[in-house]
Amino acid sequence: MIRRGLIAFALLLVSQVAFAQSNTATASAATDSKSVVQQKLGAEFKLTKVTADRSDIVTPGSILVLQKDGLTMCSVAAKAAPTSTYKNGKISLSFGAGLAWGMEAGDTSQIPQRKFVAGEKFWITAFAVQDDGVVLQFYSDPYQDTRYYGQLKIPYAKHSSPSPDEVLKMVSEVITIQPDENAAASAPQPAPAPPPQQQAIAPIPPPPPPADAPPPQPKTISAGETKDQVVAILGQPQKVVTLGKKEIDYYPDMKVIFVQGKVSDVQ
Repeated sequence: MIRRGLIAFALLLVSQVAFAQSNTATASAATDSKSVVQQKLGAEFKLTKVTADRSDIVTPGSILVLQKDGLTMCSVAAKAAPTSTYKNGKISLSFGAGLAWGMEAGDTSQIPQRKFVAGEKFWITAFAVQDDGVVLQFYSDPYQDTRYYGQLKIPYAKHSSPSPDEVLKMVSEVITIQPDENAAASAPQPAPAPPPQQQAIAPIPPPPPPADAPPPQPKTISAGETKDQVVAILGQPQKVVTLGKKEIDYYPDMKVIFVQGKVSDVQ
């Protein structure tokens, strides 16, 4: 009897050790998967850095294009942002998520809110890979002098662990990156073929130096001028970012902001 009891105890101990090792291996695999998803999202999206009070952009990142209607954002002045959910092909702010937001932000009826629809653009400022899904944080340009921010959670199906590529596919159903319109223009062009060799000729002496010219007048632009007028003064911009009715033209030492085709601000 004692021998049988010892055998049963040994079998129980072995089964407990195997179960613990299985749980450890499962947890390790889940951690590795989250790390890979985090790396892939980091390679896919360049994050936008904003000021501490969220009032302006410090370093612009990827511009996103929303692919679905119904993303709720609130004024950046609010203490916390709402978290919408993408599920079954739709974006919504659930009753429970609204209650949770109210507990963090206070009386949400007094906070300016806006629902963004497919085709509208904004920036991405952060993302987090969780055990049950991915959370993305967004930040908008001003709408009537109010910037908005909000979060979107893309949950995984219950009892599933999608691959990193499957996660990126789910994300791409909701948001895509606006292509850089200047990428093709700025791409390096192949060098022209060298001309055929010709017989050397005597060098031509350089012309005399020109007379001293007066320094060029500083280039100035004013509010209300059209883009054609600005281009005539400053030349073509290095980069152009379009957000709805707003356009930002980047020059080496300034950026010019147009609203409805006219200069509204110079920074």
